[in-house]
Amino acid sequence: MGKFTLGDYVMAIDDDLEGKVIRVLNTTYIVLSADGFEVTYQENELVLDRSKQERLDFTNNFSTLASQNTEFKKRPKQTIIKKKEKLAPPMEVDLHIHKLIKNQKGMSNYDMLSIQLDTAKRQLEFAISKRIPRIVFIHGVGQGVLRAELEYLFRRYEGIRYQDGNYKKYGVGALEVFILQNKH
Repeated sequence: MGKFTLGDYVMAIDDDLEGKVIRVLNTTYIVLSADGFEVTYQENELVLDRSKQERLDFTNNFSTLASQNTEFKKRPKQTIIKKKEKLAPPMEVDLHIHKLIKNQKGMSNYDMLSIQLDTAKRQLEFAISKRIPRIVFIHGVGQGVLRAELEYLFRRYEGIRYQDGNYKKYGVGALEVFILQNKH
């Protein structure tokens, strides 16, 4: 069973696309975009669009209650306790070169590093634009060049804090990035 179901609102990680899941085939999803196009994505290329999903869930629940002719009684106001953002599962970006390109044969280390850094920057900017609070960049263990370059990249952004990823889950081969967001 995949992590998305029919009717879920999703966003593509590498594309500027938002839409609704209309068909599921194993880990492949057909998404109907806002423009009316059907686009195919793999499970790891999508994230749940929580804001639209919550609105959809609320609307469905409200219309179900209304259709049952239930009399609505005014309840005393309740305070809603939000889950801490740190507890929400983070977005994961695997920067191992074999996960990013099919064939790295004949590529120099510089070319591979450039692809990895471009991917990291693109994913970080995507997360900032979509207000995703946490990302884990999996860089692996090696000479430490990619990790140093990632730290340099993160220092160039305001409102970004980073630390080693969860040791139990990633070992020493990951950096967890927190995107500090303005409260409006």
